[in-house]
Amino acid sequence: MTKEQKNKQYAPTILNRKARREYEILETMVAGIELKGSEVKSVRLGKASLNESYAIIHRGEVWLENMQISEYEHNHVEPIDPKRTRKLLLNRQEIEKLRLKLQQKGLTLIPLKAFFNSKGVLKLELGLAKGKKLHDKRESIKARDTQRQLQRLKRQY
Repeated sequence: MTKEQKNKQYAPTILNRKARREYEILETMVAGIELKGSEVKSVRLGKASLNESYAIIHRGEVWLENMQISEYEHNHVEPIDPKRTRKLLLNRQEIEKLRLKLQQKGLTLIPLKAFFNSKGVLKLELGLAKGKKLHDKRESIKARDTQRQLQRLKRQY
């Protein structure tokens, strides 16, 4: 078994399932995330959650708020706050582009998923999102149901 196969075997993808339901995703981008050693081990075990998390730009840096990473049980060095603010790693041009888009009314940065890339490094997929209204959610559900019915009819014939 190669190193890449081992990384894929022990690398869960953490999804923010509410994000696509609650927000209309306009654009996505991938960012690195700055973690402490035991946090990486917890994420590899799948003990992380992106629910209720969001990203902000503060002093020219992008920060991830409210991402829950449970404490690694074999960590005896230092306790780490599970919901601490974590720095996202983006270059200056990407941050400036995001800052300009976030100044528009009603846009926010939402983490969509956390995954390990082919090198075994944790990455975070961010979405530039606009909140959906109740009628937008209903339209999304209606469109999804219609699409499912069409697929069922195609399979029958």
